[in-house]
Amino acid sequence: MARYIGPKTKIARRFKEAIYGPDKNFDKRNTPPGQHGQARRRAKLTEYAIQLYEKQKAKYTYGILERQFYKTFEVAARKRGITGENLLKYLEARLDNTVYRMGIANTRAQARQLVSHRHIVVNGEVVNIPSYTLRPGDVVEVREKSKSLELITDAVSHNRASKYNWINWDAKAMKGTFLALPERDQIPENIKEQLIVELYSK
Repeated sequence: MARYIGPKTKIARRFKEAIYGPDKNFDKRNTPPGQHGQARRRAKLTEYAIQLYEKQKAKYTYGILERQFYKTFEVAARKRGITGENLLKYLEARLDNTVYRMGIANTRAQARQLVSHRHIVVNGEVVNIPSYTLRPGDVVEVREKSKSLELITDAVSHNRASKYNWINWDAKAMKGTFLALPERDQIPENIKEQLIVELYSK
């Protein structure tokens, strides 16, 4: 299972956003990484660099490496509608992302681990593939014997799922329904998806 395991605060500092969630180290030092941080004079970014920056930001936000990210882009490009918006919709429909959105895990990395370790059930069947794409109407729940795990009970207690109206979540039963692919204005991530489309179109 390919995933990024490097320093997360350093990545967040590069993008000037806490893309991995609350981070005390980022709050203390949110200047760009490197010995001189903000004081270092940086050359004006080229168009290509700006587009690449946006793609990297999306990849790190959703915890996906290049090969899988590009495959998702190809699927989005074949579908009707705006390619950039389709891309974000399919990233949101990933099982690991939905587990995070439902509040079963505090971070996407945690969600990915819960799925891989067979703690998550989809439509009554255990699914251990983080990239599994959900369809409207799919029911996602915590496996019965995993409901007492401290990591899960702690995350569920924060009740984050109510923020997202494409998800119906029952905290008591630890079960939720993926109602529909979200519209772009419902997705809170600060990503300029059109720049990613332009990059891949070169």
